[in-house]
Amino acid sequence: MSAIDVKNLVKKFHGQTVLHGIDLEVQEGEVVAIIGPSGSGKTTLLRSINLLEHPEAGTIRVGDITIDTGKSLGQQKGLIRRLRQHVGFVFQSFNLFPHRTVLENIIEGPVIVKGEPKEEATARARELLAKVGLSGKEGSYPRRLSGGQQQRVAIARALAMRPDVILFDEPTSALDPELVGEVLNAIRQLAQEKRTMVIVTHEMSFAR
Repeated sequence: MSAIDVKNLVKKFHGQTVLHGIDLEVQEGEVVAIIGPSGSGKTTLLRSINLLEHPEAGTIRVGDITIDTGKSLGQQKGLIRRLRQHVGFVFQSFNLFPHRTVLENIIEGPVIVKGEPKEEATARARELLAKVGLSGKEGSYPRRLSGGQQQRVAIARALAMRPDVILFDEPTSALDPELVGEVLNAIRQLAQEKRTMVIVTHEMSFAR
């Protein structure tokens, strides 16, 4: 069974159709790059998979959880909550909490959403920071980090939820050119681990 299966997805903004009956199937362990011009709906597709946007029609399946977007999403809140726990999302603008330390940013989801013991979540967060090359930054605040470091924290935060799938929305577009490589290296390492990922990117050579 595929990790992600999207069928006939339709999304409109102010009467304009942005996603026209989109189908997308991603196998477990596969890395899919979505490439296209600005305004073509790439980010909207990612946000729809995680139900951050509410499509008008179509079905979204992640693992064994299926959402029928043509039906009331209010009646599917439990399913949507479960789906989101299986899907990590890395935003182009990092979306870290500025008033919380790196460690606090990473453990919030596991502790509050999944109910993990704080000690266990903290140990896991330290492992993930080491994985993305940020050991020693646990007590730092986002404003004290470079853009590349903030994005690597965001990747660690996504991994902390132990997702089955990770969605990356142009993860290097907000970075200075000299910082792009460190983030791409972190993503490349995840690909080598056979993690299921969908990446919206303009980095053509990296996508190949």
